[in-house]
Amino acid sequence: MVDTKFEIDDISIYKRICGYKDKNIKAIEKLLDVKIIPRGNTLIVEASGDNAAKALQLLHLMGDYLYMRDSLYEFDDFDIRYLALSINQGIKVDADEINRLKIVIAETGKTIVPKTINQANYMSAIHKSPITISIGPAGTGKTYLAVAVGVKFLLTGRVERIILTRPAVEAGESLGYLPGDFIQKINPYLRPLYDALFDILPYERISKYMEKGIIEIAPLAYMRGRTLNKAFIILDEAQNTTSSQMKMFLTRLGNSSKMVISGDITQIDLEKPRQSGLLAAQKILHGIDEITFVEFSKEDICRHPIVEKIIAAYEKHAE
Repeated sequence: MVDTKFEIDDISIYKRICGYKDKNIKAIEKLLDVKIIPRGNTLIVEASGDNAAKALQLLHLMGDYLYMRDSLYEFDDFDIRYLALSINQGIKVDADEINRLKIVIAETGKTIVPKTINQANYMSAIHKSPITISIGPAGTGKTYLAVAVGVKFLLTGRVERIILTRPAVEAGESLGYLPGDFIQKINPYLRPLYDALFDILPYERISKYMEKGIIEIAPLAYMRGRTLNKAFIILDEAQNTTSSQMKMFLTRLGNSSKMVISGDITQIDLEKPRQSGLLAAQKILHGIDEITFVEFSKEDICRHPIVEKIIAAYEKHAE
């Protein structure tokens, strides 16, 4: 058992590190498996192995972070979890990332934050890279977080429009038997993109944006021949693109634009799964500095807890 001490002279900073009724201290204890005893302006950390050093590193980071903020700033649950898990996993932490990763929609008061380290890395990559490619199972937030960042970029003027697209590939059903014209037939395939938007922005705002072409939701075939400037472009279900479709889509990227591609390589609905454009992109595009790959696992699933168990069971069966 190792005992270390963290002392700070500024009582206001000290109180905000501890949190209301020591809630931050309790969170750190649980996340890093340590015991923290507040005494005066000192925190005594008791832990085994290198956990004490990790807790001390976290406390110093929290203090430095608060010195850079106004006197009203308080840590929330996400801040503590993100910083603690990053340190626990040996990930270099940039405290300024916290503010960039939080998305607050003033119109609805909705706050969107990543819930796992991979989700945080994903959102950070979208900010930094012209093209971000995310691969992982259902329920890991790939589509939702991409839409959320796209909305933030639109509302802050970093892009002029959002374009969301999906390949029209049948997952065991037939398009031909669906009622209506092609647009009506394809709408069910685009529904998850609508769902993400409607969860983030009011219906009236989205309808207005869509009428003006500021937000566009369309099948992948509609992207051919276009150059998309100052746009935030999201390709969902990318595992169901062919290699030629993926190349076509990637080359639509114009000036001052962002492109986010997401897919699950365990759910390829193509007749020849090995010809998936997402699989090809994994092999061909690695090594290009401007393209960031983010891989999610079942631990990043944020749906009902049973979803993680279902995916784990299928993985075990496949093995």
